[in-house]
Amino acid sequence: MMEKADPAQKLYTRMRLWEFPEQYVIEPTDGSSGSCLQISRVDGSMKLIDDIPQCSSLRVPKIRTIFGVIGVLKLWAGSYLFVITERECVGSYLGHPIFKVSSMKVLPCDLSLKSSPAEQKKMETEFSGLLNVAERIPGLYFSYDVNITLSSQRLHDLGDESKLLPLWRQADPRFFWNNYMLELLIDNKLDPYLLPVVQGSFNNFQAAIGKDIVDITLIARRCTRRTGTRMWRRGADSDGFVANFVETEQILQLNGYTASFVQVRGSIPLLWDQIVDLTYKPKFEIVRLEEAPRVVERHFLDLRKKYGNVVAVDLVNKHGGEGRLCEKFGNSVQHIVSDDVRYLHFDFHKICGHVHFERLSILYDQIEDFLIRNRYFLLNEKGEKIEMQLGVVRTNCIDCLDRTNVTQSMIGRKMLEFQLRRLGIFNAEETISSHPNFDENFKVLWANHGDDVSIQYSGTPALKGDFVRYGQRTVEGILKDGWNALMRYYLNNFVDGRKQDVIDLVQGHWIASVSRDMTPATQKGGLESIASLPMALLVIMIGFFFATLSLRRVRNDLWHLLFSFLWASISLGIATFVRANGRVFCNRPRLHQPRL
Repeated sequence: MMEKADPAQKLYTRMRLWEFPEQYVIEPTDGSSGSCLQISRVDGSMKLIDDIPQCSSLRVPKIRTIFGVIGVLKLWAGSYLFVITERECVGSYLGHPIFKVSSMKVLPCDLSLKSSPAEQKKMETEFSGLLNVAERIPGLYFSYDVNITLSSQRLHDLGDESKLLPLWRQADPRFFWNNYMLELLIDNKLDPYLLPVVQGSFNNFQAAIGKDIVDITLIARRCTRRTGTRMWRRGADSDGFVANFVETEQILQLNGYTASFVQVRGSIPLLWDQIVDLTYKPKFEIVRLEEAPRVVERHFLDLRKKYGNVVAVDLVNKHGGEGRLCEKFGNSVQHIVSDDVRYLHFDFHKICGHVHFERLSILYDQIEDFLIRNRYFLLNEKGEKIEMQLGVVRTNCIDCLDRTNVTQSMIGRKMLEFQLRRLGIFNAEETISSHPNFDENFKVLWANHGDDVSIQYSGTPALKGDFVRYGQRTVEGILKDGWNALMRYYLNNFVDGRKQDVIDLVQGHWIASVSRDMTPATQKGGLESIASLPMALLVIMIGFFFATLSLRRVRNDLWHLLFSFLWASISLGIATFVRANGRVFCNRPRLHQPRL
């Protein structure tokens, strides 16, 4: 169990935010005796002060309660303060309360814009519009007392000196969602205000098995290195960091014992993209194939360093575009396969189809030896380590959402049964399915987990969630999958470009790729400056309307046949043009361009 940090470094848990005309003042109100934080609304500069400034009776400051400072984002002409205005306690992690951000507010420090050039004001207006969307970023979690960026095993293995450091100093930078926005506060040594936030998922339940109460927690930690939306962040970057990389930790607490099992998911570690172009399934584009072995090697080197032994379970199809990726992945990983790294392909759709997910037992039989050999983390009643997890299962499909979540839930179930047998709760033949209430809660736990991860990457709940939730495919579940698939198509093509800009903005990824003197994104030329799908669809519909109208009048005048043909040709021509230039008509990110 982790020791608490030095009380002098304890985070403020409740604060009062004073909004003065030229400054914000954050006053601790949780009984702490710390200084107030003053932030200039002109340039975002900050300092500690001892007393709240005096205010005139004519300009009474607005006062609100906040529960944490997420950070400060500095843009071209102004800075923006992110604060937590509402929180919800969702459970505990190793005995410490965990909170979810229910409401976040972005406050501008942009008074200097009054004297800025018109073009800069226009650009800043675009950025502030993106920040309005940022207030609704889902799945943000934090704790004032424990470092939730680290798994139970990594927390336990921290050295005594590290355990006394402020939480932000202990945090794993991969899962430290607001690391970039806290840089200014870190520079000013404002430790009591430095609250690490994780994006992901946190779900738990308690259930009785006989006389024993079992507490199960499931945590997802999303990596920030190649974060983004489903179609605009695919594959790996040149350093081997992959899109939709998520660390999932399943924790069992029972009679003083704590057991933990970690899995990871992540996109196929090649340089590849799938740029939206109005088709339902855009083609896969493999970029700089000659770099594939180096990128794969970097990715697995990092996994081995963080988790030990690795078995990579690849769930993609063997045919079509997925088949090309599967083949390149398999070939690239062969030169690093060893006792530490193992690659296993399992064609999920061919073997399980759309309903026979119980056939995942075939996959389990192939990895059971790895799971038994690499174990799980286990602490006894005295907090002493008696088991250690020595390796990790890395699972991927194309999105690392639907097939991946079904597979990970199966592995999590098997490992939990191992742990319950080890602790004497289950006998050798007993399974989770033997206890209906426990089984139902476990299924819901993983289904909610899958939905949370999917919403953050694709915008919709996970597909195939009915199997995870109920243990079987249902008609209602299949219909929901159809609806969610259509919603993904809409969001990917017409919404996610802007959403990707929001993510790149708050993560600071745009700074590295866009110079400060760039041409503003609003200044476009050529087709891009006039392309409008709603306008094109309107013209197409008008064309078909007049074509139909003219066709109905042909009996009175043959000239109407020519007009009908002309209008139909215009409509078909525009439709063909839009189809051929689909990428231009989609909503695309502008702060960080794709590789193609």
